[in-house]
Amino acid sequence: MIELINICVLGRVTPESVIFSFGTVLLDLLSGKHIPPSHALDMIRGKNILLLMDSHLEGHFSSEEATVVFDLASQCLQYEPRERPNTKDLVTALAPLQNKPDVPSYVMLGIPKHEEGPPTPQQPLSPMGDACSRMDLTAIHQILVMTHYKDDEGTNELSFQEWTQQMRDMLEARKRGDVAFRDKEFKTAVDCYSQFIDVGTMVSPTVYARRSLCYILCDQPDAALRDAMQAQCVYPDWSTAFYMQAVALAKLDMQKDAADMLNEAAALEEKRQ
Repeated sequence: MIELINICVLGRVTPESVIFSFGTVLLDLLSGKHIPPSHALDMIRGKNILLLMDSHLEGHFSSEEATVVFDLASQCLQYEPRERPNTKDLVTALAPLQNKPDVPSYVMLGIPKHEEGPPTPQQPLSPMGDACSRMDLTAIHQILVMTHYKDDEGTNELSFQEWTQQMRDMLEARKRGDVAFRDKEFKTAVDCYSQFIDVGTMVSPTVYARRSLCYILCDQPDAALRDAMQAQCVYPDWSTAFYMQAVALAKLDMQKDAADMLNEAAALEEKRQ
């Protein structure tokens, strides 16, 4: 009874009170009704367990499993805190009863789940679009290597005065990034491209696209999506920026958004051609 006072009146939470509360939850789940904690032990003690079970659970449990769980609830509801099991004991007792660990909860509960598959791209796909739709990261890498920086033309106009030592260092960082990217040393490429980007004197949609792919290959899809969006900001009509966003969104399991982005990229590509 002291534990009931701690919980209900004083609002004091202790490991023992949590175990007590867990026992009340177990009993409510098994019986299908709310039972006042002060009467719980009297209700369990000496009763036929099958008669205490919620009728809606009929056919979904064995009498052995029900006995184990009722006994566990009874232990959790002991008046003396020291007589209750600890969390390790609870896990040890309940783990053998979980015979479907890999089945989603909605399947176990029999709840139908409607899944909408990504729509088929409406536009014909280029090699880049096809590679992105198939999530063929090797093919995407090869295309970006072959394209090099031809899509960056016109994104930067530098005066003679801007060719400083800092500028030369920045271009050297980009060059090292290109070598690492070509050689598939993606973490090194991220570091080098980041040095180039952080200076801020030049902006390059290609560098953002390349770093985006590096992030994907390093299992950082959130960072990849940010870079692909930055590439779009620099070059709003560049299909590659949209394609890279589609790949990053797919990696984030946002299939509908990924398919929409793929369609938009294909439309931009067709318009450009």
